[in-house]
Amino acid sequence: MSTEITLRYVHFISIFAIVGSLVAEHLLLKKELTRQEMDRLSRIDAVYGIAAVVLLAAGLTLWLGSIGKPAVYYSKNWIFLTKIGLFSLIGILSIYPTVFFIKSRKGNPEEKIQIPSAIFWMLRIEILLLFVIPLLAGLMARGVGFFG
Repeated sequence: MSTEITLRYVHFISIFAIVGSLVAEHLLLKKELTRQEMDRLSRIDAVYGIAAVVLLAAGLTLWLGSIGKPAVYYSKNWIFLTKIGLFSLIGILSIYPTVFFIKSRKGNPEEKIQIPSAIFWMLRIEILLLFVIPLLAGLMARGVGFFG
């Protein structure tokens, strides 16, 4: 029982870290940034990446590790599968901004970098999709979506 509670807590805290880091990235993003600011963004993006990996590990353990509800409870729920799909899509959308931040942080700290508009849109879409997931989680907790 304490393992399940710990995993659920880690899963929950990871969600907060993901939301916080994505919102921070969006708020700090400007059309033009210095390499020093890019370095700061890449560090925030690293927190996002670590939190996503921790979330994934805790979630997979809860799903497939026979801790808590049986795996079939999740596997046979179209809402859960939609949540997994949205999480995967968010991860895919985050690749380009992450690579751009990492590549752009090296060099003269005062040099200005132009930020592609695609990065703004990708972050906005990631945040939008991220805010749909808790709604799906609430529905799933009520038993909605089970098809087994």
